[in-house]
Amino acid sequence: MTVHAETTQHKQHVFAAPAPLSRGERVLAFGTIALTVLSVLPVLTVLYLALGSAGDNWRHLIETVLPGAVWTTILLLVGVGALTLVVGVGTAWLVTMCRFPGRRFFDLALLLPLAVPTYIIAFSYVEILDYTGVVQSTLRSLFGFQTSRDYWFPEVRSLGGAIFVMGFVLYPYVYLTSRASFLIQSAGTLDVSRTLGAGPLRLFLKVALPLARPAIAVGVTLALMECLNDIGTVTFFGVKTLTFSVYETWLNRSSLTGAAQLASVMLLIVFGLIWLEHYARRRQRFYQSNGSETRALPSYALKGLRGWMAVLACALPILFGFVFPALLLLSKALRRREEFFNPDLWQAANNTLWLSAIAAVVSIAVSLALAYTRRLNPSPLTTNMGRLASIGYAVPGTILAVGILFPVAALDNAVANSLRDLFGISTGLILLGSGTALIYAYVVRFLAVSYGQIDSGFGKISPHLDMASRTLGQSALGTLAKVHMPLMKPVLSSAMLLAFVECMKELPATLLLRPFNFDTLATTVFTAASREAFEDAALPALLIVLVGVVPVVLLARTTVKTFRQKQNTRSAALAPAVVAPESA
Repeated sequence: MTVHAETTQHKQHVFAAPAPLSRGERVLAFGTIALTVLSVLPVLTVLYLALGSAGDNWRHLIETVLPGAVWTTILLLVGVGALTLVVGVGTAWLVTMCRFPGRRFFDLALLLPLAVPTYIIAFSYVEILDYTGVVQSTLRSLFGFQTSRDYWFPEVRSLGGAIFVMGFVLYPYVYLTSRASFLIQSAGTLDVSRTLGAGPLRLFLKVALPLARPAIAVGVTLALMECLNDIGTVTFFGVKTLTFSVYETWLNRSSLTGAAQLASVMLLIVFGLIWLEHYARRRQRFYQSNGSETRALPSYALKGLRGWMAVLACALPILFGFVFPALLLLSKALRRREEFFNPDLWQAANNTLWLSAIAAVVSIAVSLALAYTRRLNPSPLTTNMGRLASIGYAVPGTILAVGILFPVAALDNAVANSLRDLFGISTGLILLGSGTALIYAYVVRFLAVSYGQIDSGFGKISPHLDMASRTLGQSALGTLAKVHMPLMKPVLSSAMLLAFVECMKELPATLLLRPFNFDTLATTVFTAASREAFEDAALPALLIVLVGVVPVVLLARTTVKTFRQKQNTRSAALAPAVVAPESA
């Protein structure tokens, strides 16, 4: 504890009296402020547009659209939240605290649904469970049913179907955070509970679950934000949520102001979710344990029927959330092998590749600027700037599209008019027509993905390296280029890969901001599925899934490797304390 206090004091001494900023540092600081403003601008624009008058259209929206859309959205969020909570927490507890056949495999495989966008799972289940799908066709052939009136089958194109699909796609957010929380819980606390007679169920409900509540709240909040962002699933299933209403009001009613007003209602729900997440962990405090607290967690051996029930509980989410849709996509893609040579498909793939790659690189650069500015000048201002710039992840893509279109279109028109008046050149809408607005939306939407990792990576680099580099004559930017970036290569690579895949899967912002006659893999899937051409959508959907699997596997391997390294380090540190009494 003394060493920790001295280290903390030393860090405070290092950053207590920062030297005057150099020219490069000032440029970096002003650039960071500008980037933060650009990140928050879409949200501010939506609020500004919402203050405008939509005329009779807004009255029509309030009377006919808004009540039903809000109620449907709330029901969807409650249903998805409950399903992700049960599946995510339950499976995380089983793979963390129980021993049963295939536990190590399930520990990694339960993350696989993260690789598949919800709209792909949605159109897959429409094909599987619809009247003409394989399930109902098999039932009719087995029992001799002639029409749908001869038997009852749940309607997949419904609110219940949307909850089912989204729940089994989004549960990994809860699984990931819950599993991490269970892994770091105090072994001593759990041992004391067992000594006092707590069985597995009581230990889970009374001890482990309350301790993991903050992590669970974070996971559920992330899942609900992704649910609120979805437009593909609700469109395929005919569920008229707020997201669907914003999309329809903008495109079908041609009312940008009305769409902004509906989007502002969505923002209230988003901020409500964030408040609930903070409220759920308002009284939680965490303290670093040492000694016996770092021992391996106690575990329960599940044998016989209990073991196989645990296998079934872990296998069903993987089957529903990944295996069944992936097999369907593979089957449909093989039937349309000629699509592999379709130039339109590869043009969409090329568009997806360069858009996502540019957005990922820009998000890494912006994240580096934000995180490094905070490292150079740690203060509430720089910390809050990073948080504000990351707010886009909490804002659905539909809202971002509404907020980006207005200022970008205004700038486009101003540039086009100036060039025409000054030089007689007709350029059209450069930013919207070139895809720049779409890249802007991707960066704002997923900046939090890269910023969180890079800021955490900076936190693991000793400030003494900065001091040594500056003493040897390096500037702040030189230190970043020659010291920090080489040390953070794995972090930068991981952040770029995750940002790339997230951009590749984004659908709402892409649908609303893409240039005319411009398709990506995501919009190709959505367009084909919207016209019920499932086989045409299979190959591009399969390409998205295959690319998405890569970061999920890397994430799973990294988390397991990191935890095992920590366990080995702790075991080695505790070994002398365990051996010494025996030797004596």
